[in-house]
Amino acid sequence: MSGSEQQEEEERRRTRAPWGVIALVLLTGLALIRNGSGEFDVGPPQPASAAAADSRLPGRLAQSVKPLPYAMPNQVRIPGIRVDAPIIPVGLDADGWVAAPPPEDPNLAGWFTGSVTPGEKGTAVVVGHVDNTKGPAVFYGLGSLEKGKRVEIVREDGKTAVFQIYGIEVFEKNDFPGDRVYASKGTAELRVITCGGGFSKQTGYDGNVVVFAGLVGVR
Repeated sequence: MSGSEQQEEEERRRTRAPWGVIALVLLTGLALIRNGSGEFDVGPPQPASAAAADSRLPGRLAQSVKPLPYAMPNQVRIPGIRVDAPIIPVGLDADGWVAAPPPEDPNLAGWFTGSVTPGEKGTAVVVGHVDNTKGPAVFYGLGSLEKGKRVEIVREDGKTAVFQIYGIEVFEKNDFPGDRVYASKGTAELRVITCGGGFSKQTGYDGNVVVFAGLVGVR
């Protein structure tokens, strides 16, 4: 890497949001992704209690996989729920919340620019809607995933980062464990997040479904 490239990378890292601040934002109890409608006969699937994350697994998953350098993500694929969607960058909205992609497009995910890029050392964050006013959206089936399934992120450098799921949980927005979800484990991690839990017309979804995954391969 040249001197100018190193300088650019250092600048990118300095401008990423500190996870402590993001965690505090989420712990206020307001929605991370606030546009789910929930108004369908059958709600989105919710994670089983047996799918809770095993904190011992991330290190084991990444033992033989070297993290990748910075590269923007272009596509997310989750074969287990037939997801194949483009990714756009998202930041914080005017109120300081993690933004979500425009709800009008049901097949669109967002990479939070305050996190590392998927495949880098650290915790990358990809978000998307569970539904919109017309029906299910990109991450409607997220809660039905099981441990061991894969999430693939196609990057603009031509590489595909392959992550293995080691946990799927739903957390109440007024008790969101930001440190547990976002903290770096010293390996390349991925979190995929959408709305979940109970729903009311007054307040929307009261929780977030979070998929925990670790890098296990590169193609």
